[in-house]
Amino acid sequence: MLPDPGRGLRAVDPDDHHVFASLGCAIENMVQAARAFGLRAAPSYAPDARGIQVELEAAPPERTDLFDAIPHRQSTRAHYDGRPVPPEHLRLLEAAGNGDGVRMLLFTERQQREDILSYLVAGNSAQTDDAAFVEELKSWIRFSYGDALSTRDGLFSKSSGNPALPGWIGRLIFSQVFTKDGENSKYENQLRSSAGVAVFVSDKDEPAYWAEAGRCCQRFALQATALQLRHAFINQPVEVPAVRGQFASYLGIRGRRPDLVMRFGYGPELPKSLRRPVENVILRA
Repeated sequence: MLPDPGRGLRAVDPDDHHVFASLGCAIENMVQAARAFGLRAAPSYAPDARGIQVELEAAPPERTDLFDAIPHRQSTRAHYDGRPVPPEHLRLLEAAGNGDGVRMLLFTERQQREDILSYLVAGNSAQTDDAAFVEELKSWIRFSYGDALSTRDGLFSKSSGNPALPGWIGRLIFSQVFTKDGENSKYENQLRSSAGVAVFVSDKDEPAYWAEAGRCCQRFALQATALQLRHAFINQPVEVPAVRGQFASYLGIRGRRPDLVMRFGYGPELPKSLRRPVENVILRA
């Protein structure tokens, strides 16, 4: 599995960290699916190709809750209902979210979430003040059903609880409705409605570990989905270098890089963003 260099996000992800984390998420889906279809998948980072090689061998088929959750998992950018997650479910989430060289930190106490909120607001403020980031974000929003169907990628407007609009209208009014104060207020309300926050931290700041963090994140997300929990990324604290360093100090991770941040809780299901079919992303010799 290889990254597509034409789809990188230069403003928000200049070193391709999120690219490799995303590859890891996709690889974890493959691992779970292989298991259900009678195969054992063994992924490994291939530095020469800057991709992930997956070796498959026959194994007894085993269908799991994580496999069944794959078509239902989504990043739900909505308010949750604030209910706490039972301890036995938190243990399942912890087991899913840790991996080889990656540790998941789980925060469920109110003060912890308020502390994390301060880094979320700092990162979001820096990004909304960055013209390049705002233009990049706008280019990936699919404001209308037509835009979503024609590209089958990006963020469909209704997936974040916003109305679908003709594309030209959405792009025209985006700068008026996308404001620092408005976005910070939205994230404050969303995080405070959540049951907790998961932070994924890898041992080394290298692509192989970024991909492993993605695998752990995806297992966490699939386990959450199987438990009828919603989740959404709040990666602003790790996307702005200055804020990331401060966030790492708060986490007490001794100079390691925090990779990904997700909030979770009980909430509604929103419309899904469309994705390209598999045949569109397969390279043939």
